Amino acid sequence: MDMGYSSSPAYVKQSKVKGRPLYHGIKRLFDFLASLVALILLSPLFLWLAIKIHGEDGGPVFYSQIRIGKDEKPFRIYKFRSMVVNAEKLKKELLEQNEVEGAMFKMHDDPRITKIGKFIRAHSLDELPQLWNVLIGNMSLVGPRPPLPDEVEQYTDYDKQRLLVKPGCSGLWQATSRNAADFAEMVQLDIEYINRSGVFFDLWIIFKTIGVIFHPNGMYEDGNKQV
Repeated sequence: MDMGYSSSPAYVKQSKVKGRPLYHGIKRLFDFLASLVALILLSPLFLWLAIKIHGEDGGPVFYSQIRIGKDEKPFRIYKFRSMVVNAEKLKKELLEQNEVEGAMFKMHDDPRITKIGKFIRAHSLDELPQLWNVLIGNMSLVGPRPPLPDEVEQYTDYDKQRLLVKPGCSGLWQATSRNAADFAEMVQLDIEYINRSGVFFDLWIIFKTIGVIFHPNGMYEDGNKQV
């Protein structure tokens, strides 16, 4: 598959958003069954991570955050906590060190990240609790990453195209460019995903994402992981 990035503007094909009941039905059924099985099989790993996270600083194991999903509807996302407890306060002090343009905050060597946090972020283990979001239906295994409300306030109409579909745990930009992509590239890759979405393309992205878990490809300290 050609995963080359084009700088020319892309627009969502409405035929890829509306209709296609067979594809969306298969996608939802697969999401439900895969997330249910994964939550059961990964429960020992969840327990080990919970012990390590709480044991480092005595803080909570999980972190929840309001994100914006399909059709700009807010929902609560769940993650393993990878930052210090007062990360939100510290982020305001680090805004001047943001290393990307657009409606995102990213920086190398983010001082808010805990020791265990560096490990679970490098292998995307902090995202595993989002399997619950997939199970209950406000996320999918594959789709654009759900943004923060204050990020969406900065979106143009063009950027909002990525909110036309259900957000995902992983997507085209995570499986390819990952955090090396800037905001504009991320939006275009999300639009490319929507336009190419299908059962086999989703499975290809899931396969690539599993590979990223074992072989991280260009980790950035993403300030949106936890704020």
